[in-house]
Amino acid sequence: MNYSEAMTFIDSYTKSGGKITDLSRAQELMDSIGNPEKRLRFVHIAGTNGKGSTLEYISNALILSGYKTGQFTSPYITHYEDRIRINGMDIDRESLCEMTEKVRNSVSDRPYSQFEITMAIAFLWYEKEGCDVVVLETGIGGLLDSTNVIPPPLLSVITSISLDHTSILGSTVEEIAVQKAGIIKKGSAAVISEDNEVSVRDIISTAAEKAGAELISPEPCKPYSDGGLYASFYYRGIRITPAMPGIHQKYNAQTAITACLYLRTKGFSISDGSIIRAIETTQVKARVQYIEGKPPVIVDGGHNPSGTSMLSLVLMYLSTRGKKIYTVMGMVDSKDYAECVKTIARHSDSFFAVDGFAGNAVKADTLADIASFYTDSSTGTLDECTERAKALAAENNGIVVVCGSLYLAADYLNRHS
Repeated sequence: MNYSEAMTFIDSYTKSGGKITDLSRAQELMDSIGNPEKRLRFVHIAGTNGKGSTLEYISNALILSGYKTGQFTSPYITHYEDRIRINGMDIDRESLCEMTEKVRNSVSDRPYSQFEITMAIAFLWYEKEGCDVVVLETGIGGLLDSTNVIPPPLLSVITSISLDHTSILGSTVEEIAVQKAGIIKKGSAAVISEDNEVSVRDIISTAAEKAGAELISPEPCKPYSDGGLYASFYYRGIRITPAMPGIHQKYNAQTAITACLYLRTKGFSISDGSIIRAIETTQVKARVQYIEGKPPVIVDGGHNPSGTSMLSLVLMYLSTRGKKIYTVMGMVDSKDYAECVKTIARHSDSFFAVDGFAGNAVKADTLADIASFYTDSSTGTLDECTERAKALAAENNGIVVVCGSLYLAADYLNRHS
């Protein structure tokens, strides 16, 4: 099987596959390929926002401590292989073809999802390469997410929970929390991010108690200075400055720190230095990604109200420091695009709406109309809008923000990296 054949096979599966009500389909898939998940150790991460950053912090602390660490993220950012990594390196094409052929030769004709097929490919590779641990991000939810076929993990991690995928997971944060809490298993433990609502924490606590799992809350950390673009904080008396912008990174970082400290109790030798270095050097594409330049550009795929709210705090900080904000934004219709546009437009000196980056992209005119109540707005292609935004930013001590859909963020990065 060559690379083209491998991708044709993978792309023959739809995004969601057939409707599911339990994990039997995913379990059948694992059974068919020999159950590699039973010979791997996992840190399992669920949540609405912060999963990707928290995964990278934990992974990099493990890598810096000498552990061969698998990383499984969803969705991919710039190319398919970047969602399946070991020690930060994408799966190579030769291995991708080999693992894909094994899956193709083993599976039945059930309507698996592309996510399930990708997970099978990844688990086979992690086993073949002898990973010490796999840091595993759920796709959607947790309880019925295909990643939940794994045996009890070393640790479950629940990051910030808010409204997203409401048509699948529920219309309230409490209903969504029940789904996310589904990854907590008997004989394991769970860490929950501090920035969750009390009602969410109560649901996670109840789930952990029912499962007989230890629930661990991070120790509070003290913010340093004014909580600026890079939100330094003190944790156990040590000042730490995340490499990624945004006050929310404090919560992701302290959740990751707590996870690493727990992993020590499971036999992992993770030094304080490795943890601190991981947080102070980790950067994730399309997560308030700051790209130096003239002008600088922030790329962010925070595509729900909670995500755009976090970005808006960064923009507010930059505005109070004299920066003009020129926003290029696109959204898909499965998200609360109106609320997201309102949040970002309020902090934008000019707003450029784009579409065409995904089949279900909201029309640029629609986004521009919403933004026009708050700032100057116009439409165009991604290249046109980016060029206009950069010209204005260069003239006015400004910064360009490319945000909204993760598909848009990926499109921009693929064009400009």
